[in-house]
Amino acid sequence: MNLPRAEASVAAPDPQLTAPFGLGVASGAPRPDGVVLWTRLAPQPLAEDGSGGMPQSPVAVTWEVARDQNFVGVEKKGEALAQPDLAHSVHPRVDGLRPGTEYFYRFRVGDQISRVGRFRTLPAAGTSVSTFSFGFVSCQAWYHGHYTAHKHLAQEPDLDLVLFLGDYIYEYGITPENMWRQGADVGPAHSVEAVTLEQYRLRYSLFKTDQHLQDVHARAAAAVIWDDHEVQNNYTGKTPAVSTPDPNFRTRIAAAYRAFYENMPLDVEALPQGDTSDITTSIDVGNLIRFALLDSRQFRDPAPVDEVDRTSPQRTILGADQEAWVANQLRTSSATWNILANGVVLSPISPDKVDMWDGYPAAQTRMLEAMSKASNPVMLAGDIHKHVAAELKADYADPNSRTTGVELVCSSIASDGDGAVTDKHTADWTQHPYVKHYDGRRGYVHVTVTPKDMVSTFYSVDWVQSDDLAPKQVSARFYTRAGQMGLSPM
Repeated sequence: MNLPRAEASVAAPDPQLTAPFGLGVASGAPRPDGVVLWTRLAPQPLAEDGSGGMPQSPVAVTWEVARDQNFVGVEKKGEALAQPDLAHSVHPRVDGLRPGTEYFYRFRVGDQISRVGRFRTLPAAGTSVSTFSFGFVSCQAWYHGHYTAHKHLAQEPDLDLVLFLGDYIYEYGITPENMWRQGADVGPAHSVEAVTLEQYRLRYSLFKTDQHLQDVHARAAAAVIWDDHEVQNNYTGKTPAVSTPDPNFRTRIAAAYRAFYENMPLDVEALPQGDTSDITTSIDVGNLIRFALLDSRQFRDPAPVDEVDRTSPQRTILGADQEAWVANQLRTSSATWNILANGVVLSPISPDKVDMWDGYPAAQTRMLEAMSKASNPVMLAGDIHKHVAAELKADYADPNSRTTGVELVCSSIASDGDGAVTDKHTADWTQHPYVKHYDGRRGYVHVTVTPKDMVSTFYSVDWVQSDDLAPKQVSARFYTRAGQMGLSPM
Protein backbone atom coordinates (compact mmCIF):
# COMPACT_ATOMS: atom_id res chain seq x y z
CA MET A 1 0.00 0.00 0.00
CA ASN A 2 1.34 3.43 -0.91
CA LEU A 3 1.10 6.37 1.42
CA PRO A 4 -1.63 8.83 0.41
CA ARG A 5 -0.33 11.76 -1.58
CA ALA A 6 0.51 14.67 0.70
CA GLU A 7 -0.13 17.25 -1.99
CA ALA A 8 -3.87 16.60 -1.98
CA SER A 9 -5.87 19.73 -1.25
CA VAL A 10 -6.06 20.36 2.48
CA ALA A 11 -9.36 21.27 4.03
CA ALA A 12 -9.42 24.42 6.10
CA PRO A 13 -10.55 23.64 9.64
CA ASP A 14 -14.32 23.45 9.63
CA PRO A 15 -15.71 25.87 12.22
CA GLN A 16 -18.33 23.20 12.93
CA LEU A 17 -15.58 20.64 13.64
CA THR A 18 -15.89 20.75 17.41
CA ALA A 19 -14.30 18.18 19.75
CA PRO A 20 -12.28 16.40 17.03
CA PHE A 21 -10.15 14.53 19.58
CA GLY A 22 -12.82 12.09 20.75
CA LEU A 23 -10.43 9.14 20.63
CA GLY A 24 -7.76 10.73 22.77
CA VAL A 25 -4.02 10.98 22.19
CA ALA A 26 -1.12 8.54 22.47
CA SER A 27 2.61 8.20 22.11
CA GLY A 28 4.64 5.14 21.29
CA ALA A 29 7.70 3.56 19.70
CA PRO A 30 9.97 5.43 22.15
CA ARG A 31 13.64 6.15 21.46
CA PRO A 32 16.28 8.12 23.37
CA ASP A 33 15.69 11.13 21.11
CA GLY A 34 11.90 10.99 20.71
CA VAL A 35 8.67 9.10 20.09
CA VAL A 36 5.81 8.70 17.66
CA LEU A 37 2.81 10.85 18.55
CA TRP A 38 -0.71 9.73 17.61
CA THR A 39 -4.23 10.99 17.39
CA ARG A 40 -7.16 10.24 15.11
CA LEU A 41 -9.69 12.96 14.39
CA ALA A 42 -13.17 11.76 15.26
CA PRO A 43 -15.73 14.38 16.32
CA GLN A 44 -18.36 11.64 16.01
CA PRO A 45 -16.43 8.54 17.09
CA LEU A 46 -19.38 6.17 16.64
CA ALA A 47 -20.42 7.30 13.16
CA GLU A 48 -21.54 3.98 11.73
CA ASP A 49 -19.53 4.28 8.51
CA GLY A 50 -16.30 4.21 10.53
CA SER A 51 -15.32 7.72 9.43
CA GLY A 52 -15.53 9.27 12.89
CA GLY A 53 -17.72 11.98 11.40
CA MET A 54 -14.85 13.41 9.35
CA PRO A 55 -15.11 14.77 5.78
CA GLN A 56 -13.44 12.96 2.90
CA SER A 57 -10.62 15.49 2.67
CA PRO A 58 -7.28 16.00 4.45
CA VAL A 59 -7.08 18.17 7.55
CA ALA A 60 -3.91 19.79 8.89
CA VAL A 61 -3.07 18.93 12.49
CA THR A 62 -0.38 20.75 14.44
CA TRP A 63 1.48 19.21 17.36
CA GLU A 64 3.64 20.61 20.16
CA VAL A 65 6.08 19.03 22.64
CA ALA A 66 7.27 20.79 25.79
CA ARG A 67 9.03 20.04 29.06
CA ASP A 68 6.09 21.34 31.10
CA GLN A 69 2.40 20.63 30.78
CA ASN A 70 1.57 24.33 30.45
CA PHE A 71 3.69 24.46 27.28
CA VAL A 72 5.81 27.36 28.40
CA GLY A 73 8.76 27.18 26.03
CA VAL A 74 7.70 24.66 23.37
CA GLU A 75 10.73 22.58 22.37
CA LYS A 76 9.37 20.92 19.23
CA LYS A 77 6.38 21.56 17.01
CA GLY A 78 5.21 20.58 13.58
CA GLU A 79 2.31 19.76 11.32
CA ALA A 80 0.89 16.43 10.17
CA LEU A 81 -1.74 15.74 7.57
CA ALA A 82 -4.77 13.75 8.75
CA GLN A 83 -5.97 11.99 5.61
CA PRO A 84 -9.14 10.01 4.98
CA ASP A 85 -7.15 7.08 3.56
CA LEU A 86 -5.80 6.53 7.09
CA ALA A 87 -9.04 7.38 8.90
CA HIS A 88 -7.69 10.87 9.66
CA SER A 89 -5.00 9.48 11.94
CA VAL A 90 -1.56 11.04 12.26
CA HIS A 91 1.70 9.43 13.37
CA PRO A 92 4.41 12.14 13.44
CA ARG A 93 7.84 10.92 14.55
CA VAL A 94 9.32 13.54 16.89
CA ASP A 95 13.10 13.50 17.26
CA GLY A 96 15.83 15.73 18.59
CA LEU A 97 14.66 15.42 22.20
CA ARG A 98 16.80 14.79 25.28
CA PRO A 99 17.23 11.19 26.46
CA GLY A 100 15.67 10.02 29.72
CA THR A 101 13.47 13.09 29.96
CA GLU A 102 9.78 13.65 30.70
CA TYR A 103 7.84 15.54 28.03
CA PHE A 104 4.28 16.64 27.40
CA TYR A 105 2.48 16.95 24.07
CA ARG A 106 -0.78 18.10 22.53
CA PHE A 107 -2.47 18.50 19.15
CA ARG A 108 -4.42 21.36 17.59
CA VAL A 109 -6.93 21.63 14.75
CA GLY A 110 -7.97 25.23 14.19
CA ASP A 111 -8.88 26.53 17.63
CA GLN A 112 -9.56 23.04 19.00
CA ILE A 113 -6.87 21.67 21.35
CA SER A 114 -6.50 18.06 22.48
CA ARG A 115 -5.89 16.90 26.00
CA VAL A 116 -2.24 16.85 27.14
CA GLY A 117 -0.31 13.59 26.95
CA ARG A 118 2.93 12.60 28.66
CA PHE A 119 5.89 10.41 27.73
CA ARG A 120 9.47 9.84 28.81
CA THR A 121 12.21 9.37 26.26
CA LEU A 122 14.45 6.35 26.69
CA PRO A 123 17.86 6.66 28.30
CA ALA A 124 20.77 7.14 25.93
CA ALA A 125 22.14 3.97 24.35
CA GLY A 126 24.54 2.05 26.56
CA THR A 127 24.11 4.27 29.62
CA SER A 128 23.62 2.94 33.13
CA VAL A 129 19.99 3.05 34.24
CA SER A 130 19.07 2.78 37.91
CA THR A 131 15.39 1.85 37.48
CA PHE A 132 12.68 1.43 34.84
CA SER A 133 9.00 0.66 35.41
CA PHE A 134 6.40 -0.62 32.98
CA GLY A 135 2.92 -2.09 32.92
CA PHE A 136 1.48 -4.65 30.54
CA VAL A 137 -2.09 -5.51 29.61
CA SER A 138 -4.16 -7.52 27.13
CA CYS A 139 -7.66 -8.61 26.13
CA GLN A 140 -10.02 -5.62 26.18
CA ALA A 141 -13.49 -7.00 25.40
CA TRP A 142 -15.21 -3.66 26.02
CA TYR A 143 -18.67 -5.20 26.08
CA HIS A 144 -17.72 -7.67 28.86
CA GLY A 145 -17.02 -5.02 31.47
CA HIS A 146 -15.63 -1.68 32.53
CA TYR A 147 -11.95 -0.83 32.11
CA THR A 148 -11.37 -0.58 35.86
CA ALA A 149 -7.87 -2.05 35.57
CA HIS A 150 -6.94 0.71 33.13
CA LYS A 151 -8.20 3.28 35.63
CA HIS A 152 -5.77 1.97 38.23
CA LEU A 153 -2.90 1.50 35.78
CA ALA A 154 -3.19 5.14 34.66
CA GLN A 155 -2.69 6.17 38.30
CA GLU A 156 0.55 4.23 38.84
CA PRO A 157 3.13 6.69 40.20
CA ASP A 158 6.00 5.02 38.32
CA LEU A 159 5.22 4.24 34.71
CA ASP A 160 7.76 4.64 31.92
CA LEU A 161 6.09 2.37 29.33
CA VAL A 162 2.89 0.38 28.79
CA LEU A 163 2.91 -2.76 26.66
CA PHE A 164 -0.32 -3.86 24.97
CA LEU A 165 0.04 -7.58 24.25
CA GLY A 166 -2.88 -8.21 21.93
CA ASP A 167 -6.66 -8.44 21.66
CA TYR A 168 -6.91 -4.66 21.85
CA ILE A 169 -10.29 -5.09 20.15
CA TYR A 170 -12.59 -8.06 19.56
CA GLU A 171 -14.13 -8.74 16.20
CA TYR A 172 -17.30 -10.46 17.44
CA GLY A 173 -20.67 -8.83 16.94
CA ILE A 174 -21.92 -7.14 20.12
CA THR A 175 -25.35 -8.50 21.05
CA PRO A 176 -27.62 -8.50 24.11
CA GLU A 177 -26.15 -11.93 24.97
CA ASN A 178 -22.55 -10.74 25.28
CA MET A 179 -23.15 -7.16 26.44
CA TRP A 180 -22.20 -7.60 30.09
CA ARG A 181 -21.00 -4.00 30.64
CA GLN A 182 -23.89 -2.59 32.61
CA GLY A 183 -25.07 0.84 31.59
CA ALA A 184 -23.72 0.52 28.04
CA ASP A 185 -25.65 0.35 24.81
CA VAL A 186 -24.60 0.26 21.16
CA GLY A 187 -26.42 0.60 17.87
CA PRO A 188 -27.10 -2.12 15.29
CA ALA A 189 -23.89 -1.40 13.34
CA HIS A 190 -21.96 -3.01 16.21
CA SER A 191 -24.01 -6.23 16.21
CA VAL A 192 -22.19 -7.82 13.26
CA GLU A 193 -18.70 -9.34 13.21
CA ALA A 194 -16.07 -6.93 11.92
CA VAL A 195 -14.75 -8.00 8.52
CA THR A 196 -14.41 -4.78 6.52
CA LEU A 197 -12.12 -1.79 7.01
CA GLU A 198 -15.07 0.40 7.98
CA GLN A 199 -16.23 -2.15 10.57
CA TYR A 200 -12.78 -2.53 12.12
CA ARG A 201 -12.44 1.26 12.28
CA LEU A 202 -15.75 1.52 14.08
CA ARG A 203 -14.77 -1.23 16.53
CA TYR A 204 -11.55 0.59 17.45
CA SER A 205 -13.54 3.79 17.86
CA LEU A 206 -15.93 2.12 20.27
CA PHE A 207 -13.20 0.65 22.45
CA LYS A 208 -11.08 3.80 22.36
CA THR A 209 -13.94 6.00 23.58
CA ASP A 210 -13.34 4.50 27.02
CA GLN A 211 -11.94 7.27 29.22
CA HIS A 212 -9.75 4.95 31.29
CA LEU A 213 -8.05 3.56 28.18
CA GLN A 214 -7.48 7.10 26.96
CA ASP A 215 -5.96 7.95 30.34
CA VAL A 216 -3.47 5.09 30.09
CA HIS A 217 -2.37 6.20 26.63
CA ALA A 218 -2.00 9.78 27.84
CA ARG A 219 0.01 8.66 30.87
CA ALA A 220 2.95 6.91 29.16
CA ALA A 221 4.35 5.79 25.84
CA ALA A 222 3.00 2.51 24.49
CA ALA A 223 4.54 -0.49 22.78
CA VAL A 224 1.92 -2.55 20.97
CA ILE A 225 1.60 -5.96 19.35
CA TRP A 226 -1.44 -7.93 18.24
CA ASP A 227 -2.80 -11.40 18.86
CA ASP A 228 -5.78 -12.93 17.07
CA HIS A 229 -8.92 -10.87 17.81
CA GLU A 230 -7.55 -7.88 15.95
CA VAL A 231 -8.49 -10.03 12.92
CA GLN A 232 -10.35 -13.23 13.86
CA ASN A 233 -10.31 -15.57 16.84
CA ASN A 234 -7.55 -18.21 16.46
CA TYR A 235 -6.61 -17.37 12.88
CA THR A 236 -3.15 -18.59 11.84
CA GLY A 237 -0.91 -16.91 9.30
CA LYS A 238 -3.10 -16.21 6.29
CA THR A 239 -5.60 -18.94 7.20
CA PRO A 240 -8.97 -18.43 8.91
CA ALA A 241 -9.71 -20.40 12.04
CA VAL A 242 -12.95 -21.85 10.69
CA SER A 243 -12.85 -24.96 8.54
CA THR A 244 -14.85 -23.41 5.69
CA PRO A 245 -12.46 -21.81 3.16
CA ASP A 246 -12.77 -18.04 2.85
CA PRO A 247 -11.45 -16.71 -0.49
CA ASN A 248 -11.64 -13.17 0.90
CA PHE A 249 -9.74 -13.82 4.12
CA ARG A 250 -6.53 -12.12 3.01
CA THR A 251 -8.57 -9.03 2.14
CA ARG A 252 -9.99 -9.15 5.65
CA ILE A 253 -6.47 -9.40 7.12
CA ALA A 254 -5.41 -6.37 5.07
CA ALA A 255 -8.35 -4.37 6.41
CA ALA A 256 -7.67 -5.43 9.99
CA TYR A 257 -3.96 -4.63 9.82
CA ARG A 258 -4.71 -1.23 8.27
CA ALA A 259 -7.15 -0.39 11.06
CA PHE A 260 -4.60 -1.53 13.67
CA TYR A 261 -2.01 0.85 12.25
CA GLU A 262 -4.51 3.70 12.01
CA ASN A 263 -5.36 3.40 15.70
CA MET A 264 -1.94 2.79 17.26
CA PRO A 265 1.14 4.99 17.92
CA LEU A 266 3.31 3.04 15.47
CA ASP A 267 6.24 4.03 13.28
CA VAL A 268 5.76 4.15 9.53
CA GLU A 269 7.64 0.83 9.21
CA ALA A 270 4.50 -0.85 10.57
CA LEU A 271 2.29 0.61 7.83
CA PRO A 272 0.77 -2.50 6.19
CA GLN A 273 1.56 -3.52 2.67
CA GLY A 274 -1.66 -5.33 1.81
CA ASP A 275 -2.06 -8.27 4.21
CA THR A 276 1.49 -7.99 5.61
CA SER A 277 2.74 -5.70 8.35
CA ASP A 278 5.96 -5.61 10.36
CA ILE A 279 5.24 -4.95 14.05
CA THR A 280 8.35 -6.69 15.42
CA THR A 281 10.82 -4.32 17.01
CA SER A 282 13.31 -4.01 19.82
CA ILE A 283 13.56 -1.29 22.47
CA ASP A 284 16.78 -0.76 24.41
CA VAL A 285 16.59 0.93 27.82
CA GLY A 286 20.23 1.95 28.20
CA ASN A 287 22.20 -1.08 29.34
CA LEU A 288 19.40 -2.21 31.67
CA ILE A 289 16.76 -3.84 29.40
CA ARG A 290 16.38 -5.01 25.85
CA PHE A 291 12.71 -5.47 24.95
CA ALA A 292 11.91 -7.56 21.88
CA LEU A 293 8.30 -7.35 20.66
CA LEU A 294 7.20 -10.45 18.77
CA ASP A 295 4.45 -11.26 16.29
CA SER A 296 3.16 -14.71 17.31
CA ARG A 297 0.20 -14.68 14.91
CA GLN A 298 1.04 -13.53 11.37
CA PHE A 299 3.67 -16.15 10.50
CA ARG A 300 2.55 -19.22 12.46
CA ASP A 301 1.73 -22.57 10.91
CA PRO A 302 -1.92 -23.68 11.02
CA ALA A 303 -3.29 -25.47 14.08
CA PRO A 304 -2.13 -29.12 14.13
CA VAL A 305 -4.40 -31.80 12.70
CA ASP A 306 -3.02 -34.57 14.95
CA GLU A 307 -0.22 -35.35 17.39
CA VAL A 308 2.24 -36.22 14.63
CA ASP A 309 1.62 -32.84 13.07
CA ARG A 310 1.82 -31.03 16.43
CA THR A 311 5.24 -32.47 17.24
CA SER A 312 6.73 -31.97 13.78
CA PRO A 313 10.18 -30.33 14.15
CA GLN A 314 9.43 -27.99 11.24
CA ARG A 315 6.44 -26.33 12.86
CA THR A 316 6.86 -22.68 13.80
CA ILE A 317 4.85 -20.03 15.61
CA LEU A 318 7.09 -17.09 14.64
CA GLY A 319 8.29 -18.10 11.18
CA ALA A 320 11.94 -18.81 10.34
CA ASP A 321 12.93 -15.19 9.75
CA GLN A 322 11.48 -13.96 13.03
CA GLU A 323 12.99 -16.88 14.95
CA ALA A 324 16.40 -15.91 13.59
CA TRP A 325 15.75 -12.25 14.40
CA VAL A 326 14.82 -12.83 18.04
CA ALA A 327 17.70 -15.26 18.53
CA ASN A 328 20.03 -12.55 17.26
CA GLN A 329 18.41 -9.97 19.55
CA LEU A 330 19.13 -12.25 22.51
CA ARG A 331 22.63 -13.22 21.36
CA THR A 332 23.84 -9.67 20.71
CA SER A 333 22.25 -8.04 23.76
CA SER A 334 24.50 -6.47 26.36
CA ALA A 335 21.54 -5.56 28.58
CA THR A 336 21.20 -6.93 32.10
CA TRP A 337 17.61 -8.03 31.42
CA ASN A 338 16.21 -9.43 28.17
CA ILE A 339 12.43 -9.13 28.10
CA LEU A 340 10.40 -10.64 25.25
CA ALA A 341 6.74 -9.79 24.68
CA ASN A 342 4.37 -11.93 22.65
CA GLY A 343 0.67 -12.70 22.48
CA VAL A 344 0.43 -16.25 23.87
CA VAL A 345 1.81 -18.36 26.74
CA LEU A 346 5.24 -19.96 26.26
CA SER A 347 5.32 -22.28 29.31
CA PRO A 348 4.30 -25.90 28.69
CA ILE A 349 0.84 -26.45 30.18
CA SER A 350 -1.10 -29.00 28.11
CA PRO A 351 -0.79 -30.55 24.61
CA ASP A 352 -4.41 -29.64 23.88
CA LYS A 353 -3.73 -25.91 24.24
CA VAL A 354 -2.70 -25.71 20.61
CA ASP A 355 -3.24 -21.96 20.20
CA MET A 356 -0.41 -21.36 22.68
CA TRP A 357 3.23 -22.39 22.22
CA ASP A 358 2.10 -25.88 23.34
CA GLY A 359 0.73 -26.31 19.80
CA TYR A 360 4.27 -25.78 18.49
CA PRO A 361 6.53 -27.79 20.84
CA ALA A 362 9.57 -27.79 18.56
CA ALA A 363 9.42 -24.01 18.24
CA GLN A 364 8.75 -23.82 21.98
CA THR A 365 11.96 -25.73 22.67
CA ARG A 366 13.96 -23.55 20.29
CA MET A 367 12.68 -20.40 22.00
CA LEU A 368 13.42 -21.71 25.49
CA GLU A 369 16.95 -22.68 24.43
CA ALA A 370 17.59 -19.28 22.87
CA MET A 371 16.32 -17.51 25.98
CA SER A 372 18.42 -19.70 28.30
CA LYS A 373 21.60 -18.35 26.69
CA ALA A 374 20.68 -14.71 27.33
CA SER A 375 21.15 -12.64 30.46
CA ASN A 376 18.11 -12.77 32.77
CA PRO A 377 15.43 -13.69 30.20
CA VAL A 378 11.76 -12.86 30.80
CA MET A 379 8.74 -13.64 28.63
CA LEU A 380 5.61 -11.48 28.82
CA ALA A 381 2.29 -12.82 27.51
CA GLY A 382 -1.47 -12.38 27.72
CA ASP A 383 -4.36 -14.08 25.87
CA ILE A 384 -5.67 -16.45 28.57
CA HIS A 385 -7.63 -13.93 30.74
CA LYS A 386 -5.77 -15.13 33.85
CA HIS A 387 -2.81 -13.91 35.85
CA VAL A 388 -0.04 -16.52 35.73
CA ALA A 389 3.56 -16.44 36.93
CA ALA A 390 5.79 -19.33 35.91
CA GLU A 391 9.45 -20.30 36.00
CA LEU A 392 11.07 -21.39 32.75
CA LYS A 393 13.00 -24.64 33.12
CA ALA A 394 15.96 -26.26 31.38
CA ASP A 395 14.17 -29.65 31.47
CA TYR A 396 10.45 -29.77 32.21
CA ALA A 397 10.59 -33.54 32.75
CA ASP A 398 12.83 -33.01 35.78
CA PRO A 399 11.14 -31.22 38.73
CA ASN A 400 14.59 -30.24 40.02
CA SER A 401 15.73 -28.84 36.70
CA ARG A 402 17.53 -25.49 36.61
CA THR A 403 15.36 -22.38 36.29
CA THR A 404 16.51 -20.47 33.20
CA GLY A 405 14.03 -17.57 33.16
CA VAL A 406 10.54 -16.47 34.12
CA GLU A 407 7.23 -15.88 32.35
CA LEU A 408 4.73 -13.24 33.47
CA VAL A 409 1.20 -13.50 32.05
CA CYS A 410 -1.32 -10.72 32.55
CA SER A 411 -5.03 -11.34 32.90
CA SER A 412 -7.57 -9.53 30.75
CA ILE A 413 -8.75 -5.97 31.20
CA ALA A 414 -12.40 -6.97 30.71
CA SER A 415 -12.68 -10.17 28.64
CA ASP A 416 -14.75 -12.90 30.35
CA GLY A 417 -16.34 -10.45 32.77
CA ASP A 418 -15.78 -10.47 36.51
CA GLY A 419 -13.84 -13.70 36.91
CA ALA A 420 -12.78 -15.30 40.19
CA VAL A 421 -9.53 -16.15 41.95
CA THR A 422 -10.04 -19.83 41.17
CA ASP A 423 -12.09 -21.32 38.36
CA LYS A 424 -12.51 -24.49 36.32
CA HIS A 425 -9.07 -24.02 34.72
CA THR A 426 -7.06 -23.52 37.91
CA ALA A 427 -5.98 -27.16 38.28
CA ASP A 428 -4.80 -27.33 34.66
CA TRP A 429 -2.20 -24.69 35.46
CA THR A 430 -1.31 -25.17 39.11
CA GLN A 431 -0.65 -28.91 38.67
CA HIS A 432 2.77 -27.85 37.39
CA PRO A 433 5.31 -27.03 40.13
CA TYR A 434 6.85 -24.31 37.96
CA VAL A 435 3.56 -22.37 37.87
CA LYS A 436 3.81 -20.16 40.94
CA HIS A 437 0.62 -18.11 40.67
CA TYR A 438 -2.84 -18.22 39.10
CA ASP A 439 -5.72 -15.73 39.43
CA GLY A 440 -8.79 -15.68 37.19
CA ARG A 441 -9.85 -12.10 37.93
CA ARG A 442 -9.32 -9.08 35.70
CA GLY A 443 -6.25 -6.87 36.09
CA TYR A 444 -2.80 -5.77 34.94
CA VAL A 445 0.85 -6.33 35.85
CA HIS A 446 3.33 -3.65 36.94
CA VAL A 447 7.06 -4.39 36.80
CA THR A 448 10.01 -2.45 38.21
CA VAL A 449 13.48 -3.38 37.00
CA THR A 450 16.87 -2.38 38.43
CA PRO A 451 20.36 -3.72 37.68
CA LYS A 452 20.02 -6.01 40.70
CA ASP A 453 16.44 -7.23 40.62
CA MET A 454 12.95 -7.26 39.13
CA VAL A 455 9.73 -6.85 41.14
CA SER A 456 6.55 -7.94 39.35
CA THR A 457 3.23 -7.05 40.93
CA PHE A 458 -0.02 -8.63 39.74
CA TYR A 459 -3.03 -6.38 40.42
CA SER A 460 -6.61 -7.63 40.26
CA VAL A 461 -10.11 -6.21 40.65
CA ASP A 462 -13.06 -8.20 41.95
CA TRP A 463 -15.63 -7.00 39.43
CA VAL A 464 -15.90 -5.12 36.14
CA GLN A 465 -19.40 -5.81 34.85
CA SER A 466 -21.51 -3.56 37.08
CA ASP A 467 -19.28 -0.45 37.24
CA ASP A 468 -15.69 0.80 37.36
CA LEU A 469 -15.51 1.28 41.14
CA ALA A 470 -13.72 -1.90 42.22
CA PRO A 471 -10.53 -1.16 44.16
CA LYS A 472 -7.33 -2.81 43.01
CA GLN A 473 -5.80 -5.59 45.06
CA VAL A 474 -2.33 -7.11 45.04
CA SER A 475 -2.95 -10.59 43.71
CA ALA A 476 0.72 -11.54 44.01
CA ARG A 477 4.14 -9.92 44.06
CA PHE A 478 7.38 -11.64 43.11
CA TYR A 479 11.05 -10.83 43.50
CA THR A 480 13.58 -11.98 40.90
CA ARG A 481 17.28 -11.44 41.51
CA ALA A 482 19.50 -10.78 38.51
CA GLY A 483 21.71 -13.77 37.86
CA GLN A 484 19.47 -16.06 39.94
CA MET A 485 16.32 -16.42 37.86
CA GLY A 486 13.21 -17.49 39.72
CA LEU A 487 10.07 -16.16 41.39
CA SER A 488 10.24 -15.50 45.13
CA PRO A 489 6.94 -14.36 46.69
CA MET A 490 7.08 -11.02 48.51
